[in-house]
Amino acid sequence: MNSGRSIRVMVIDDHRMMRDALRILLEKEGGMELAGEADEALHGIELAARIRPDVIVLDIGMPGLGGIDAAYRLRKEVPASKVLILSQYDDEEYVLDALSEARAAGYVIKSEGGSELVGAIRAVAAGKRYISPAVAPIVLEKLRRSGRRGGNSTGLTRREREILRLIAQGNPIKVIAGKLGISPKTVQVHRTNLASKLRLPSTAAIVRYAIKHKLMKLD
Repeated sequence: MNSGRSIRVMVIDDHRMMRDALRILLEKEGGMELAGEADEALHGIELAARIRPDVIVLDIGMPGLGGIDAAYRLRKEVPASKVLILSQYDDEEYVLDALSEARAAGYVIKSEGGSELVGAIRAVAAGKRYISPAVAPIVLEKLRRSGRRGGNSTGLTRREREILRLIAQGNPIKVIAGKLGISPKTVQVHRTNLASKLRLPSTAAIVRYAIKHKLMKLD
């Protein structure tokens, strides 16, 4: 990025209070500007493709298309933009999914405060990766153990976990298809594969599995 201009930041978060706080934070910082904002992932992806920001601050826990899926799609739609995940979760699985599978440039815990977020934005805009100190030791140890494969404890793919979560929330097949931008037939194939792979014969079994493996907490 050209150091002679401001870092153009876009924010995707479904909470207005958080977007307003980030806007104020960026306005107080020299060398940064808010280029755009969105309250849900699909709109955010469309907007990012138009405005091409330097950094996209993305909330991991949004309804509908979740942050991990959104980060993955943003990397395809706007590869020059750096995706920085903003999350309240310090779970190993979510961090590794964000950094290894969705290839986000950074992961910041919301509780760390505004100064860390500003530092993270500057770091990823400069082409570096950023991980909150709160989760860095866990991530580094996991990456060493897995040979940087970025595996997850459930044995499911990113798409399978997202569909399982939406099924567990009680969403019909057509609704899930609309939220993820795929066909109902594709959702049904995933559901059948999940039932076979995990031996989950009913929706109740899927809900129990999702709760046990903490897949419901991305609401």
